[in-house]
Amino acid sequence: MAVDGESATERRGRFGPLRPRLALRRPPVAGPSLPEGTTSAALITPAIETIEAHGLRWIQIERPRLAEREWLAANFDFHPLAYEDLVSRNQRPKVDAYEEHLFIVLYFPAYEKATGRLRAMEVDLFVGPDYVITLPNEHFVALSRLFERVETHEDVRDDLFAYGPAYLLYRIVDEAVDAGFPMLRAMGAKLEDIEDELFAGRSDELVRDISNVKQEIINFRRIVRPQRLVYRDLERAVGRYRAPDLDLYFDDITDASERMWDVLENYKEVVEGLESTNESVISHRVNDILRVLTVFSVLILPLTFVASMWGMNVAVPFGADEYGFVAVAVIMAVVLLATLVAFRRMRIL
Repeated sequence: MAVDGESATERRGRFGPLRPRLALRRPPVAGPSLPEGTTSAALITPAIETIEAHGLRWIQIERPRLAEREWLAANFDFHPLAYEDLVSRNQRPKVDAYEEHLFIVLYFPAYEKATGRLRAMEVDLFVGPDYVITLPNEHFVALSRLFERVETHEDVRDDLFAYGPAYLLYRIVDEAVDAGFPMLRAMGAKLEDIEDELFAGRSDELVRDISNVKQEIINFRRIVRPQRLVYRDLERAVGRYRAPDLDLYFDDITDASERMWDVLENYKEVVEGLESTNESVISHRVNDILRVLTVFSVLILPLTFVASMWGMNVAVPFGADEYGFVAVAVIMAVVLLATLVAFRRMRIL
């Protein structure tokens, strides 16, 4: 404690020479060291689900990350181009046939609740002699339900796995394709509602509804159209893993795709017709408003002319008469009545 009046020199004499204060630094804590040649992705457990029966494996990898891709590279000898396509998210639907496996890229419509719009869901597949690997880029409800059903029900698992990878691939693709039909029915219901409300006086409000349905149809067509040929390529490419009695199954996928396309073509014509009809109704309503305004303008015009004539600063009939105002009012009423009769005979009113 410093004493009143005590100098700094006296304090140094009492307590010894003052030493500079040193900042205390803790040594850095070293994290766990990785083995040589090991990446940080190796520490993440790959999210992989597998079902195996009858010597066949179905491997499901949802939203594949680096850890899952490294697991695939360590356990399967896929072609480098297939790995490159797996990483890329800007792919078109296709079927690539390699010597030991098939690599398939397909897109399916998915409804996004946040925006209320349809978007494309990408699903990549590897098919080999004893495995089928599905890699959806997001959570695909139809595919997840099928995987869960196969995993929990032994009879379903035996049914899907007993005929080899081609039949399992058919059931996966068929389930994904069929998931699009409820969306088509929902669009059809929207079109019917729009058609019912079209002549109920809501034409202005229906413009947005028609635009939304039209956008859904366009997005759906954009997904389905390029895959019509891909399903035919898939039918030919999967022949190496297909039993002869399974030929008709992949024809069923092609038929389902064609049915879906036909429905979309029909919906496209319907929504274009509804849009044209709605524009005609709005135009007709505007014409009615303009006709009423025109009739009022024409009715007021002769009255304005009469009022202008008697408003001039010159001598006019009844100008100085005591009942001049009444006379002018009678003249204006007669002119108005004559104009109404003329419009009535011309069926304007």
